[in-house]
Amino acid sequence: MKISGSQIVIECLLEQGVDTVFGYPGGAILNIYDALYKNSDRIKHILTAHEQGASHAADGYARATGKVGVCMATSGPGATNLVTGIATAYMDSSPIVAITCNVPTSLLGKDSFQEIDITGVTLPITKHNFMVRDVSELAKTIREAFIIAKSGRPGPVLIDIPKEVTAAEAEFTPLSRGDDGSKELAAVNTNFKRVFTVSEPDNEKLKVAAELINESKCPVIYAGGGVKISGAEKQLLEFAEKAEIPVCESLMGRDVFPANHQLCTWMIGMHGTKASNMAVTESDLVIAIGARFSDRVYGDPAEFAKKSKILHIDIDPAEINKNIETSGSIVGDIKTVLAKLIPMITRTKRPEWISKIEQWKKEVPSIYNVEKPDSINPKFICETIHQVAGDDAIITTEVGQHQMWTAQYYPFAKPRTFITSGGLGTMGFGTGAAMGAQFAFPERRVIHIAGDGSFRMNCNELATIQHYNLPIIIVVVNNNALGNVRMWQRLFYGKRFSQTTLDFGPDWVKLADAYGIQGFRASNSSEFAKVFNDAYKLGKPCIIDAKVDIDEMVLPMVPGGKPIYNMIMSLSPEMMD
Repeated sequence: MKISGSQIVIECLLEQGVDTVFGYPGGAILNIYDALYKNSDRIKHILTAHEQGASHAADGYARATGKVGVCMATSGPGATNLVTGIATAYMDSSPIVAITCNVPTSLLGKDSFQEIDITGVTLPITKHNFMVRDVSELAKTIREAFIIAKSGRPGPVLIDIPKEVTAAEAEFTPLSRGDDGSKELAAVNTNFKRVFTVSEPDNEKLKVAAELINESKCPVIYAGGGVKISGAEKQLLEFAEKAEIPVCESLMGRDVFPANHQLCTWMIGMHGTKASNMAVTESDLVIAIGARFSDRVYGDPAEFAKKSKILHIDIDPAEINKNIETSGSIVGDIKTVLAKLIPMITRTKRPEWISKIEQWKKEVPSIYNVEKPDSINPKFICETIHQVAGDDAIITTEVGQHQMWTAQYYPFAKPRTFITSGGLGTMGFGTGAAMGAQFAFPERRVIHIAGDGSFRMNCNELATIQHYNLPIIIVVVNNNALGNVRMWQRLFYGKRFSQTTLDFGPDWVKLADAYGIQGFRASNSSEFAKVFNDAYKLGKPCIIDAKVDIDEMVLPMVPGGKPIYNMIMSLSPEMMD
């Protein structure tokens, strides 16, 4: 049958199981929005306040579900407003498909109104991108885009469509029932000379890995977001328990291993725990699983795990030996690799090593439980939220001190319950991501922990939250500062607080009221406990303005580029004067 390019877009999205798309209309993409109107009973479109919010919402949807998130925007500034969200997804291996429309092909390259070379702009931050100039290629391209986004190491793909292609007609043949897209996958591998599927793990390398693990006395697992992407949390737990190996986590892996398990040492790196950083430093084998050795993890690469051998398991061969040299490696899907490796591992008890880990766990900064009468301890905020919302709540954050406090204090117990921007560190990510997660799971509670600096960047999405009556609770950890930057200025820049004090509006409670959202204010711990309970019971969109001291610190802290065993655990009086 012959249908328009815009209808082909709708049919292909439905083929891929897409039920929700996030976007913002404009001139070049009008034909697709007309098709969305005509098919509103088949596919839901969420109108965000800004295209960047749409891209972050698609990303949040993808991270919460493991499925591909979809966002749309028009040409020119609409398309460029997606760029930060696309880059955020790229750095954290999140599968999204961004659909943009451009000016007609006759106007390309002429600096036409709202023209931008969005494929050129996004080339470095997508797994692949396309411009579709022929409507007969549109269906194949969309199908390939979804295969690329979700196969291998996931990531974002962009499809740019000139306006007349969305109006032109072409023969459309739906995928047959049960078609797994294998023909399109073969075409992807042939067309782009790049394999997006993953081979079975090499047996010889599995044997080497098993020998390294079985011979080690003081091993430690460094688990990253790849465990979650693979869905290998159960395999990781079985593996760690069988060989009695402590597990430290990257920021992206904070929800891949139960926080309250005896073997969990929580986060590693710049703001990691004493137990995690010292376990890696004193280990004889570091087993990196689905982690990419970020600079925020290793600090000084020459000093990282100097006593250890490194075993790296990852789906992306480009990550092996990229930042840290290894003694052994396995390229493959984490779930598959661990399933093959577990039977090869000797069941082991390591009482002395575990005892040492337990001693390090007890060494925490004194500020963890310091209560002040006119502000709230960040640890108390995280513990209260968990006590009320439980393990099933999805927690999103912005980027900054509040993000680190959440990673340090929140006892995540289930996968895909922590959504944050790691690699790119995108202030403004979390509110859109919270919306995407809430649309993905309307029956679950989504709590967004935001810093007042980050929340300024995306609070326009309160319009979206209110319009769709999303029961998201936004906790603004309000220290009237760009807290993370101020902290560095205090420690390393002679307390010259250049442009980091935010002692000027808005009043978050009044802003909430302007959007028709319930606002609460809390200045101490008892007030916060009460208002969070009240907000949770409402089951409606809420904002809580939670007062935190302007000089509250994130400790432990490793200064940039220093060895991760070089932790600041407490502050001298001169640091705080």
